[in-house]
Amino acid sequence: MSAGATDAAGSAVGWRTGEGRLPSLRWAEPWLLPSLLLALWALTTSVLNWFGPSQLPSPAQVLVTLRELVVSRELEPHLAASVGRIVVGFTAGAVAGTGLATLVGLSRTAARLLDPTLQALRAIPSLAWVPFLLLWLGIGELPKLVLVAIGAFFPVYVNGAAGIRNVDRRLLEVGRLHGLGGARLARRIVLPAAAPALLTGLRLGLGQAWLFLVAAELIAASRGLGFLLIDGQNSARADLMVVSIALLALLGKMADQAVRGVERRLLSWSDGFRA
Repeated sequence: MSAGATDAAGSAVGWRTGEGRLPSLRWAEPWLLPSLLLALWALTTSVLNWFGPSQLPSPAQVLVTLRELVVSRELEPHLAASVGRIVVGFTAGAVAGTGLATLVGLSRTAARLLDPTLQALRAIPSLAWVPFLLLWLGIGELPKLVLVAIGAFFPVYVNGAAGIRNVDRRLLEVGRLHGLGGARLARRIVLPAAAPALLTGLRLGLGQAWLFLVAAELIAASRGLGFLLIDGQNSARADLMVVSIALLALLGKMADQAVRGVERRLLSWSDGFRA
């Protein structure tokens, strides 16, 4: 091999092993698409004027509205109401979903008795629950929390039950050989093996909880981001509507990242998850 080729190969190897490596830009990759969408939004509203302020406000107008809401402290009660409903409702739905998923996944009798009915209830749209919850529970906080819990329950239940049913039978046999049974077998063998499916259900349930929250706040609330959204519609303020949607997207993303952080820690042992 010639000296030039050797130097080129050495340089390539050196670059791959970190000598003179350019700083990685991988951290920026998740921001590429949002940046392009933001640039397109600004182009169509501020430069090309394809949309009027009453149709789609520019990013600058939305930032001004957000600043006004923050300075006037009008935004705080709406944020606090929505986040509080999500925390309480999602926790209740996730606990109930995990418990029933464990029962149905471990017991064929429970699966025959419960699963067909739960699958039928899962098909009911979120808005269909609202009038009945208002009739049964009034117009206070309870129907909103119940609706959020319903939204979180079904993804957790479906994914958890499927994960438990798919646990390798050899793991169960090993557990029984070591004297495990009943609750100990579920805690030591079944739930850890089904953890990937359960955590996926939690992420999906959290996203569904936000959808059901907005459905509740659109109809029967005086505070919350959903109420702020419908208030913007009623007052013909597109800027207020965009602020509400942007905050819902941001909070949903932050919540999903929190669950992903928990998922990353709990599944650090899994080769498939690391891959």
